[in-house]
Amino acid sequence: MLHALARNWWAVLIRGIAALIFGVLVFLWPGVAGFVLVILFGAYAFVDGIFALVSAIRAAEAHERWIAFAIEGVIGLIIAAITLFHPIITALALYFTIAIWAVLTGILEIVAAVQLRKMMPNEWMLILGGVLSIAFGVLLFIYPLVGILTVIYLIAFYAVLFGILLIAFSLRLKAHAA
Repeated sequence: MLHALARNWWAVLIRGIAALIFGVLVFLWPGVAGFVLVILFGAYAFVDGIFALVSAIRAAEAHERWIAFAIEGVIGLIIAAITLFHPIITALALYFTIAIWAVLTGILEIVAAVQLRKMMPNEWMLILGGVLSIAFGVLLFIYPLVGILTVIYLIAFYAVLFGILLIAFSLRLKAHAA
């Protein structure tokens, strides 16, 4: 798994950059982010799902563990399809869609990190990213009636922090690629 991830460190980097751009854009335009958030989130989930599938395919080609990344990719694509093809319904349901996605992604990131830790000691960034995702999702479930602006800022903060963690993780993977 480490070899395939290290060889394709750029896919993790792109996922991190996409999360970071998504978060910054939401911070920049909070007033119009309600509708734009649906489109931006759908696009981000699509890109994230594609590159998680790229990671899974590359790991499978190298006969390494790939299931967690494949499931994460499929979930990302399903969420992207829901948000992009049903924007009106999704605008109402996006809150819980994001909460579910964050929890599931966090669990799968932790699973992948635990598997990776066997080959790459002291790898904490991917685990922290998974814990952050789960905590974010749980907070959304606990406080469903908070104002939409607060939710928008929470989403932006989460995306920026998660993007930074993925970028840092990709750079560690790049060091192992050599």
